[in-house]
Amino acid sequence: MDTNNLQTLSVLLEHAETERDEALRDLQDASNRADQARAQADQLEQYRRDYQLRWNSQFSRQGTMDIVMCYQSFGSRLDQAISHQSTVVQHADSRVTIARELLTQRELRVLSVRKLIERRRQEMLGRLARQDQKSTDEQASRAGWGAGHPLSRLMAHPH
Repeated sequence: MDTNNLQTLSVLLEHAETERDEALRDLQDASNRADQARAQADQLEQYRRDYQLRWNSQFSRQGTMDIVMCYQSFGSRLDQAISHQSTVVQHADSRVTIARELLTQRELRVLSVRKLIERRRQEMLGRLARQDQKSTDEQASRAGWGAGHPLSRLMAHPH
């Protein structure tokens, strides 16, 4: 494998890292939206509790039928809003789960490409070391067959 292939793998790694970084940002955004949805649901729940307490302390004993109907109507709309917000929270949590899974996949991709690059580098270094050893062995062999080698004298003066 030559350096062009390593460069290609480096470009692939950069792309994988970019995708991973985008997935991380998406997860952070989804988490923030889920936190906001939960906070709004908590506020609605607290408002309903406060509303019920106010009703109990102010109007439950001396309220007219119109006031009771307004209380019930508003309470019903408040319950609907809480139910809707609960659905929003569930969807937001689902998006967080999906974003987390995507981030995990993207992180695994980055790790896989890094491992492949390291493996290719090791293969290239091994190949270069073998080529260097072969070249050194050939040079030593040629130097060994020089004028001082007994076989070279026999080959030069056959009887």
